[in-house]
Amino acid sequence: MKKTLITLFVLAFLAVLFIMLGPFFVVDEREQVVVTRFGQIVASHTDAGLHFKLPVIDEVVTYPKMILSLDGDPQPMPTNENQYIIVDTTSRWRIKDPKLFYQSYKTLDIAYNRLSDIIDSATRMVIAQNPLSEVVRSTNNINSVEQTVQPVTIEDDSNEAVAGPETSAVANEEVKKGRRQLSLEMAQEASKTLEEYGIELIDIVPRQIKYSDEMTESVYNRMIKDRNQIAQYYRSHGEGKKSEWFGKLENEKRSILSEAYKKSEEIKGTADAEASRIYAEAYSKAPEFYAFWKSLESYKETMPKFDATYSTDMEYFKYMYSSNGR
Repeated sequence: MKKTLITLFVLAFLAVLFIMLGPFFVVDEREQVVVTRFGQIVASHTDAGLHFKLPVIDEVVTYPKMILSLDGDPQPMPTNENQYIIVDTTSRWRIKDPKLFYQSYKTLDIAYNRLSDIIDSATRMVIAQNPLSEVVRSTNNINSVEQTVQPVTIEDDSNEAVAGPETSAVANEEVKKGRRQLSLEMAQEASKTLEEYGIELIDIVPRQIKYSDEMTESVYNRMIKDRNQIAQYYRSHGEGKKSEWFGKLENEKRSILSEAYKKSEEIKGTADAEASRIYAEAYSKAPEFYAFWKSLESYKETMPKFDATYSTDMEYFKYMYSSNGR
């Protein structure tokens, strides 16, 4: 009896010790695990719940079951036209087979580094096979929009709307694939390698695409040139309108002056006629006085202009020096 109690006590102690060593582990629904024994995989669990392992000997490696993201670094990449652009991608992936993943990478840090290299390589290859328009555009909607500058309204009586010149149609190339299709091709190319590592790549999305410094300067210069051409168009149009309005003003000036001269001549003619009528009427009433008065008016006008008078014995001076002129 005593021997039996000792045996039961020893078994109970061993059971408690075994439980204290942790033979059970819990897998969360957001996790998946790989059980290794001396570096070799003995089991893997992707379902949540309570699972068994050998204490001390077995080691549990936990991996996330959720979708993970990887933000790449901006990388310069050439397009089909050998134009360098800087591409910044982001990717979504998850661990599909924890056994293969453990055999390939063991840790997430190593997986991130290797995954980044594979994604960059696939992205570079796809971009190098396609022109710039395919990389930056997804549709041909821009081709259906007329690339013109918005008209400006000239402030005049007619409120004429002047359409500007057409801009450079550098973006009007026909897109056959587009950025979305290229993103799928990038993911497909990278997945060929990642599947054997137990990784499922969901997608690769170019987060940012921008020109390289050399190409940016070229694009800016082209934009400045286009804007200068448009500005020159409006300046030329303004100079044309200026000349047109100056011509109209000159014509109106001449028309006004001509009409004024016409009216002034009419007024002078009417005044001269009236003066002649008055003179004729006065002459008919007192011819001698009229002749005397006109002579005095003539003397007043002409005498100051004579430097010297050598003779006054003439009909002109009859009212000034002749006694018979009175």
